[in-house]
Amino acid sequence: MRKSNNAIIWPVYFDATKSKSEGRRVPKNKAVINPKIIELKEAADKLEFQNNINPTAGYPKTPWIKMGMLTVEKDGPKNQIILKLSDQLSKIKIQQQIEQQKQTHNYRKQANK
Repeated sequence: MRKSNNAIIWPVYFDATKSKSEGRRVPKNKAVINPKIIELKEAADKLEFQNNINPTAGYPKTPWIKMGMLTVEKDGPKNQIILKLSDQLSKIKIQQQIEQQKQTHNYRKQANK
């Protein structure tokens, strides 16, 4: 078998709603709810990882669900890459929540005028 210089990363690795046996690879306190492949790509881009996405790929345990996959050029062990992505993904999700709260607040302000 030929060794590849790429690691395949699936969104399910970071999903707080999944168990370890369902594919989650990070601790629950580092996981996020319902991670999307595009958010994972954004995290990889912010970490300046060379990456590509295949948005129509299905995770081998659930091939009927086309969640997409990310391939990342390895610069260390896959587990460390996953943990770095997890930290960045958490920051992205928090930023999204803040922006969503601002939009809701602005909408309520305008509705009360």
